[in-house]
Amino acid sequence: MSDMIRGYTDTIILAQLLRHDSYGYELNKAVAQASGGLLELKEATLYTTFRRLESAGCIRSYWGDETTGARRRYYAITELGRALYRENCADWQTFKTIIDTLLQGEEEP
Repeated sequence: MSDMIRGYTDTIILAQLLRHDSYGYELNKAVAQASGGLLELKEATLYTTFRRLESAGCIRSYWGDETTGARRRYYAITELGRALYRENCADWQTFKTIIDTLLQGEEEP
């Protein structure tokens, strides 16, 4: 399963950040919960993706004002990130249609 989603990690993260700003652990927990535990991003993958998206201007980070507990780095989507999300979703729909067509086979008698 992890090989299948590798190309969509950016889009999955951007989708979560469309809902609200988040920090790494919280975002990963939301992905795991939404997928019924079938999908969990590895910590290295998550933070590598955060750095790449931030360098590209698709997200920005800031330190949260944590009065209790550890200080957390939050991530927020930018307008460029929103545009990339829309583009990736359109690409996904095209790809899904192609795969669905290719996988439709005739049933054997």
